[in-house]
Amino acid sequence: MVEKVKGYREISGKGELKLNFHLGQGKAWQSEARFPVILGGTQLGKTCFAPDWMEREIRRKGPGDYLAITATFPLLNLKLLPEFRYVFESLYHTAVFKEVHGSRILVFNREKKKPGDVVLFDDAAYEEAGVRETRIVFGSATNPESLESATAKAAVLDECGQKQFRRDSWEATLRRLSLAQGRALMLTTLYGYGWLKSEVYDEWVKGNPDFDIIQVDSIVNPAFPMAEWERAKATMPAWKFDLFYRGRFAKPAGLIYDSFDSSSAVIEPFDIPENWPVYVGHDFGQVNMAALWIAQDPATGYLYVFQEYLAGGLASFEHVNKWIEMSKGHRIMKRVGGAHTEDGWRGDFTQAGWRIDEPTERGVAAGIQKIYGLFKTGKLFTFRTCPNFIDELNSYSYELDEKYQPIEGKIENKERYHLCDCVRGVGSDFNPVASPGKRDQVWYY
Repeated sequence: MVEKVKGYREISGKGELKLNFHLGQGKAWQSEARFPVILGGTQLGKTCFAPDWMEREIRRKGPGDYLAITATFPLLNLKLLPEFRYVFESLYHTAVFKEVHGSRILVFNREKKKPGDVVLFDDAAYEEAGVRETRIVFGSATNPESLESATAKAAVLDECGQKQFRRDSWEATLRRLSLAQGRALMLTTLYGYGWLKSEVYDEWVKGNPDFDIIQVDSIVNPAFPMAEWERAKATMPAWKFDLFYRGRFAKPAGLIYDSFDSSSAVIEPFDIPENWPVYVGHDFGQVNMAALWIAQDPATGYLYVFQEYLAGGLASFEHVNKWIEMSKGHRIMKRVGGAHTEDGWRGDFTQAGWRIDEPTERGVAAGIQKIYGLFKTGKLFTFRTCPNFIDELNSYSYELDEKYQPIEGKIENKERYHLCDCVRGVGSDFNPVASPGKRDQVWYY
């Protein structure tokens, strides 16, 4: 006889609630780290755990605002919001859901308006906290601006490993939590590399105590069928199985710069010597104007990406003024950028006092190959202070066909990767297998 699997939540005949944690949930519940992170397989039971963790955090931190953020609004409406509403409205009776000017909010009771209502905090607690309400504010990571108005005491970040969960939203969350030094529970199935790998997982590997990574297989959930686990393992590519069913980072097929290893190629900043040649790569756009500063050590030939620039809504001379300011103290050798057809942009900036040449290598594939080789041979590094560039490198990918094979030349969401275009423009002038020249030269070819 097959033993019946207990549900995540059990309510006894006396109305008492019991939470039946599996191993991964239990570790996250016990974690005292500021950022506990569950990297788990599909159907692990991540989202259902989130409101209970949040409820405990609210009791600990007291009246104020709290954030519940997921990758997209459709995902919010499908999973996260219903789970939170069930727990706080139907189970605990501590809050009511409201939509105010398009914002989705759970507002906690300050008084009992109907039988069964529960009030968590008395008036003295609100007066001490200096706030009038306790709220859970729901947001989408595709719209980080929606998170900027809140000062929060804790947060839940659901499916933060999805590509739609932008790094800007992670940064906005940290800003909202900074005053209270609030905690954030991070929950996700893995979908590839990205800021979650370079700024969270890699930091944990290095021993940063702020992060507690909990990696959990789908079958740790006792309700997950073993037959489904075996089917997926037998039919899926190993990298995809590790990502989707094991919560393990694996380089996905199609990742363009799989030669980039953030554990060795991302380094701490240092002062660039004034005699080092510096090259600036550009990518043009009214909304997303991008630039990268790359210095070369004349003694070794190694290249170092040390500054990044992303801005929009400025006139050409305003961009130029910023670039000149960022270039002070550096020996600028060359500025390149744009496609063969973008002479108009290059002309505008030349007239504004910042000459930009067309890249030596016009072909995208050939330029990518140069950068790939520089990473592969350990000759290209990036400062940790260029997080947007690192994020792009970790997710810059070719589209996949139905057999999970890369479609050569078809870059997924190419319009998003402005800094990758910048480095490709500069890299076309360098040979990954060349030897460094004398100190007054760049390379022997």
